[in-house]
Amino acid sequence: MTSWEIVLAALGWCTLINLGILTLSTAIVVGCGRSVGRLHQKWFHLESHEIRREYFRYLANYKLLVLVFNLVPYLALRLAIP
Repeated sequence: MTSWEIVLAALGWCTLINLGILTLSTAIVVGCGRSVGRLHQKWFHLESHEIRREYFRYLANYKLLVLVFNLVPYLALRLAIP
């Protein structure tokens, strides 16, 4: 394997792992959001609407980071390397 193939494989695996974490986090927030939200309300002294806003801010930021630092470089290398 050449060094570009190793980088391409690593980016591919990083993308899959991070998308799995994003999917799991989204499922937890959607499925268990209220019970986890009550726990976080006690810890951080925030209102429920603020907790929900922070959950979705986290999910949006994580998705953006996965796209910018994993998926886009993977696709760029995949298209550039024959």
